[in-house]
Amino acid sequence: MNVNVYSTLVVASLVLLVGQWLVAAVPLLRKWTIPEPVAGGIVAALIVFALHSFAHRDVVFDTSLQAPLMQAFFATIGLNPNLANLKHGGPVLARFLAVVVALLVLQNALGIVLALAFGVDPLYGLLGGSVSLAGGHGTGAAWGAVFTEHHGLQSATEAAIACATFGLVMGGILGGPVAQHLMKRIGTGADAANATSATSATSATAPDPYAFEEPKAEQPTTPGAFIETLTLIAISLAGGDALSGLIAGTAFELPAFVCVLFVAVLLANALALVGRPVAGHAVALIGNVSLALFLAMALMTLRLWDLAALALPVFTILAAQTLLMVVYAVFVTFRVMGANYDAVVLAAGHCGFGLGATPTAIANMQAVTARFGHSHLAFLVVPMVAAFFIDIANAITIKLFLALPLFH
Repeated sequence: MNVNVYSTLVVASLVLLVGQWLVAAVPLLRKWTIPEPVAGGIVAALIVFALHSFAHRDVVFDTSLQAPLMQAFFATIGLNPNLANLKHGGPVLARFLAVVVALLVLQNALGIVLALAFGVDPLYGLLGGSVSLAGGHGTGAAWGAVFTEHHGLQSATEAAIACATFGLVMGGILGGPVAQHLMKRIGTGADAANATSATSATSATAPDPYAFEEPKAEQPTTPGAFIETLTLIAISLAGGDALSGLIAGTAFELPAFVCVLFVAVLLANALALVGRPVAGHAVALIGNVSLALFLAMALMTLRLWDLAALALPVFTILAAQTLLMVVYAVFVTFRVMGANYDAVVLAAGHCGFGLGATPTAIANMQAVTARFGHSHLAFLVVPMVAAFFIDIANAITIKLFLALPLFH
């Protein structure tokens, strides 16, 4: 059953509406702070899985809009005027990056140890580690091809995609419960309110709410500002695509969305220098719509039967990685980042991109802050680390592991 691009967009929109209804109607989803696109997307994925398993009908969505939506989301992160304040959060960013890189090493070490324990190729340990989890579908597919071509590992790409799918689902599910648990440590009454107030005070100079912190807030904008922002996003997409092609195959190769983010940051800063800052409200509106639709499409097109077909060793590795992420977020990320409300939101975001992807991290944080209050610091630091620095750090980490005698 093939679903064309227009019908796919209709289904994605319905998925978001179903997600909103579910979160509003089911107290447990609100209690565990599950993002609305995740709630609706998993329901859609389960329906597709049921059709595949019981009706023997495969639903094939036209996902041609998925990549542009994801890249538009990253462009709006780069165009977000508040990134100009990043220098004020430099020490926090450096500390969070160190926490993130340490997890990459632990994920790969755990994957390799378990692969060896099961007597399978240790490359499967890397696939079930930072390659597919922190790296996501794109990085997983790219390294899977390398493992097949240069190391002779059969079905590496398929395994990488399945691992990344598992991570995307678990990353969206775990962020809320982890935040809920950590909120008990700082208190949900006066302590949490004080933490939120302190966070807001540190960013009192910001004239507007952070673009991605209030996805449901009404954004006053004009057709002119909307069109101007669309133009900037289009320039970022075109420039990012050109830059990605230019560095492809070199030591500096990065995923296309990272190049889009980089071009958007340069564009926003250039405009700020000449006194023409971007329209923050229009950026917020387009960014949140792109994020929601991308997540809906990503989750409703999951091939859950691929996860069901995972071999026992790989599935065990992924289960262990999930436990590692929870333990690490609670006992390392939360504590190192200050054991306060900002640290709670950072931990929820870390679950999102440590297992899944940057959009999942943003959705996790939106769900947490919608319930407990703003965390400007988290929304300042996470996008840059999760969408830019982690890809560079992950590539270096993977290459260092591949240099071990074990893989020669």
